[in-house]
Amino acid sequence: MNILKFGGTSVGSAKSISALLDIVEESRKKEDCIIVLSAMSGVTNLLLEMAERAQLGEDYMAPLLAIEEKHFEIIRALLPASAQNPVFTKLKIYFNELEDILQAVLNIQELTAQTKDLILSYGERCSTFMVSHIAKQKFADVEAVDGAQLIKTDSNFGQAKVDMDLSELLISDFYAAHTGKLLFVTGFISSNEAGRVTTLGRGGSDYTAAIWGSALNAGEIQIWTDVNGMLTADPRIVEKAFSLPELSYTEAMELSYFGAKVIYPPTMTPAFLKKIPIVIKNTFDAAFAGTYIRHDVKHSELPIKGISSIDEISILNLSGSGMVGKTGFSGRLFSLLSREQINVVLITQSSSEHSITFAVNPADAIKALNLISKEFELELQAKKLEYPQVENELSVLAIVGENMKHTPGISARLFNALGRNGVNVRAIAQGSSEYNISVILSKSDLSKAVNAVHDAFYEDLKKTLNIFCLGTGNIGKELFKQLEKQMPFLAENNDLQVKVMGISNSKQMYLSEKGIALDNWQLKLDEHAEPADLKLFVKKMKAMNLPNCVFVDNTASVNPVNYYKEILEGSISIVTCNKIGNSADYEQYCAFKKAARKYSVDFYYETNVGAGLPIIRTLKDLMMSGDKVAKIEAILSGTISYIFNNFKGERLFHTVVKEAQELGYTEPDPRDDLNGKDFMRKMLILARDAGYAMEEQDISIESMLPPACLAANSVTEFYQELENNAAYFENMKTQAANHQQVLRYIGKLEDGKVEITLQMVDESHPFFALSGSDNIISFTTDRYKDRPLVVKGPGAGAEVTAAGVFADIINVGKK
Repeated sequence: MNILKFGGTSVGSAKSISALLDIVEESRKKEDCIIVLSAMSGVTNLLLEMAERAQLGEDYMAPLLAIEEKHFEIIRALLPASAQNPVFTKLKIYFNELEDILQAVLNIQELTAQTKDLILSYGERCSTFMVSHIAKQKFADVEAVDGAQLIKTDSNFGQAKVDMDLSELLISDFYAAHTGKLLFVTGFISSNEAGRVTTLGRGGSDYTAAIWGSALNAGEIQIWTDVNGMLTADPRIVEKAFSLPELSYTEAMELSYFGAKVIYPPTMTPAFLKKIPIVIKNTFDAAFAGTYIRHDVKHSELPIKGISSIDEISILNLSGSGMVGKTGFSGRLFSLLSREQINVVLITQSSSEHSITFAVNPADAIKALNLISKEFELELQAKKLEYPQVENELSVLAIVGENMKHTPGISARLFNALGRNGVNVRAIAQGSSEYNISVILSKSDLSKAVNAVHDAFYEDLKKTLNIFCLGTGNIGKELFKQLEKQMPFLAENNDLQVKVMGISNSKQMYLSEKGIALDNWQLKLDEHAEPADLKLFVKKMKAMNLPNCVFVDNTASVNPVNYYKEILEGSISIVTCNKIGNSADYEQYCAFKKAARKYSVDFYYETNVGAGLPIIRTLKDLMMSGDKVAKIEAILSGTISYIFNNFKGERLFHTVVKEAQELGYTEPDPRDDLNGKDFMRKMLILARDAGYAMEEQDISIESMLPPACLAANSVTEFYQELENNAAYFENMKTQAANHQQVLRYIGKLEDGKVEITLQMVDESHPFFALSGSDNIISFTTDRYKDRPLVVKGPGAGAEVTAAGVFADIINVGKK
């Protein structure tokens, strides 16, 4: 025999009740069953609202009529007209009784816990009576059972304690007297010795099912709800949460205690004592296996079983010298709270015994504060204790699983995930059983924290990077193309999902909580955009408070750089191809690095130096591995490289420059490339990464152009001056050719000095055989002394630069 409990959503509509009856029919083909029912979805809340309105002297008829109509709609939909009147009549009697009680509350404007329990009991009474009569159309010998008469409790109204021995005796006797009948039992409600209605706490229908299951030694206790079993996290918070096939009683108890609403915590105790499996199933997907909770669970490879959370919690901190070495202090404190029915969710104490922090339900916080003030009045007056303060707007996050026991690195993984996402932990608690690690954090960070921790522990799932992109020029557009094309590969081979959550350019911006599809991002930007406002963009990005965020700067503007430090301090990583930030003041460069380290995020700028070439990463790896850099030589301008690689034979210098501009290798004004300023910035960044505290003025730079070319008033005049100085350039080309050499514009870092000069090199030099727009860099180090380490490849163009930005984004995802 099995116990089948159906929750509020399972009796919440005509469709769900029909599904419920189909499940009962299939279950009875295998063995007998008893059905335990909750109130219809939303009814308990409406009953509570009516009671509170009546207490305040306010009108309660609107919700009462809403409840009545909610039930009558179901009856009209599922019962033939000939069978409706008896059900309408009985329900009308219930609603009249309820109205009389509410009127009494209104008259005296007092709502006792006992009266509240009586009011709330009508939800289960009405639903059970209604569903049982609908079931009579399908089954013979159906009987509605008032479960309140069979489950006996003390008089702690609202959260009554069950007398298990007496309740099990009454239930077993009742079942024996009704053999062969299909029983529909009210969940949630019970009664004390005097027969007054009590309740088992919100969610108590699960507990009712467990008590019946224990009394009758059921084969299974099935909890039918609206989700596919127990999930790894709350699916309303974590889209990627998945169902767990099985849990131990301890794991399920820990998860439910810390907020998992699928099952009511006390349900586990009767089942655990008799080793009765509990199965969490979905009424709306009955074929799904669900989650089994039992004692003989198989070994799981998952590091943790689930992440649970309590949305709202308050903490009180009690500290002072009067606590140190004081025997019985903790007992005195928690006995006080226990006597007053204040449930302590979490406790943590410093090893010095100087402070105790504990968490309670926000509704109990002020009461606890007042009790402590009275109990420890003398200690507070003597300044042996500090006056306790209540902190609100907090939440609890807990990771749970038997595999945590004796598994190194679980705590590190948890706190690394929280730290990298800027989640400040206010308190930590871990039991000696090592089934649970709980942390208290700001309520505003809960969603981000749960998602970040879920990504950290379930490696088989795809980690999500939420990126916010600035700039929709050539590089930005190319990045979107590459991301869209590579998404399936990243998901399949790297378990990584990149979601674009915001896009902005100089004119318009658009941020979306659901993400922006890359196949039509331009259309979405045009349709939904608001005027571009970088300050507002950053503010909205931070307000979304998403885990694993990356700010991507694909501009060449100084404006975004002004927000880098703020963004890093918001625990958001930065990937940028914008050289301005790292090549301005050295103090600013250091500030960005320091902020990234302090807030455990990444600041990647590989494309600042060599577009898509791994130059900065190579330098970093050499230095981190203990190698010492003696000299760096480099050609770091793809534009200049292209020009000198093609300035040969009969070709004229100004025509080659024009060709480079037409191919998109130069800035709109080619002088921005040919004056060496861009090259200088790259060498400056490289020198700083090599450990030198350098400023722009510390770099010696030789101009390759005559002064008249640089002084031209426009691009047109610049080209005219290039043509006027054709002899100057021809002379350089001829001189190099006569010595079988080529012209190269080379930067060199050696002995703490940087210089950029126009040189002629022969075939023995590693920079001799360049082609196209290639960049090249050679590292002479202690390990690479005789044969320098050389990195070479394309150094200009939107495609390779976007690829470098893409690679940096992926590297953030590896953390």
